[in-house]
Amino acid sequence: MTTELTMLTWTAALTMVLWVPYILSFIGKYGLMDALTYKADDKPNAPWAERLKRAHYNAVENLVPFAALVITAHLAGVSNDTTALAATVYFWARLAHVIAYVSGVPFGRTLSFATGWFAMAAILLTLIG
Repeated sequence: MTTELTMLTWTAALTMVLWVPYILSFIGKYGLMDALTYKADDKPNAPWAERLKRAHYNAVENLVPFAALVITAHLAGVSNDTTALAATVYFWARLAHVIAYVSGVPFGRTLSFATGWFAMAAILLTLIG
C-alpha cells in the first residue's frame, strides 16, 4: 500500500473514533436513554465535548476531498515524494486540529486546518500539474 493510501486509512480511522469521547461525555452527564433519543439534540454537553463534536464534523467534511484526491492519485498512478509527504502532513495536521480544537489552543485550530488544506492543495497541484 502506498504512503498516501496508508495516510488515508489512518485519517479515516481517526475520523471514525472521534465521536466516542463526546458521546461518552453525554451519557455520563444525562444517561444512556437520553443519548439514544432525540433529547440529546437539545441538551448541551461539556464544553470540551462540544468542541470535539465540531472538530469531528470538520474532520468528516475534509475527509471527502482528501479521500478523493488520494484515490484519484492512486488510480492515476501518481505517487511521489510530494504526494506521500503531503498525505502524511495532512494526517498529522488533522490530528493536531482535533487536539488544538478540544484544548482551545489559540491559533492552533486555524494553523492546523490551514496546514491540512495546503497539504491537499499540494496533492491537487501534483495531479493537475
